Amino acid sequence: MSPVDIAGGIELPARRQDIELPTSDGLTLVGELALPLEKAPVATLVCLHPLPTHGGFMDSHILRKAAARLPALADVGVLRFNFRGVTSPRGTSGGEFGHGVEERHDLAAAMEFVEQLSLPNPWLLGWSFGTEVVLKWGLEHPIAGAILLSPPLHRATEAELAAWAGSGIPLVAMIPEFDDYLRPAEARERFSVVPDAEIVAVEGAKHLWVGEKYTRRVLSEIVERVNPAALPLPTEWNGSLA
Repeated sequence: MSPVDIAGGIELPARRQDIELPTSDGLTLVGELALPLEKAPVATLVCLHPLPTHGGFMDSHILRKAAARLPALADVGVLRFNFRGVTSPRGTSGGEFGHGVEERHDLAAAMEFVEQLSLPNPWLLGWSFGTEVVLKWGLEHPIAGAILLSPPLHRATEAELAAWAGSGIPLVAMIPEFDDYLRPAEARERFSVVPDAEIVAVEGAKHLWVGEKYTRRVLSEIVERVNPAALPLPTEWNGSLA
């Protein structure tokens, strides 16, 4: 069997199941859980997607590729779901867009699911709008850490951001050099209220992390935090794709 390049939309083997998440305010969210095929996960990513009103959903490409690759490459479980009112090929979550406020219940529903299944070492992975939900509500839950991709810092207040200081919970912000909303110099200033926060400036990148180069960079940075023993991530797959 010839090796296959790990790129684009390739989906590596995993145990995948469609899930439903009931919220405390009576909605049902749709999502997917992807776990390593033959092992227990060493960590779990709870993915919070970009802005629904601008096309963000559980299949936004970095999150979809994390679910497609990391269970096989890094023994990491990946939980993705549509925020309230959001549609993807998986289906439509109940409710309507909550401007980062009502999504508090969506995050809580995901974390309750993590607890019910005893999924280990949950890390929040927020992208753009998803980072606002992380920063506003993430500290309400027992998490191992949080990773922010392209945080705009539009909705999270300075007080909400400062609450992470001294929390003991790792906070990592990946900032594209050419981001549309928050670039590295400003990010360092805004995140200065969280002295322990780690700012990772990514040269050449933009808000949407388009291109396999940036997909690999993001996934490697994630794995460095949640399961560094799995690095470096391979760029070819030698096994079955069935």
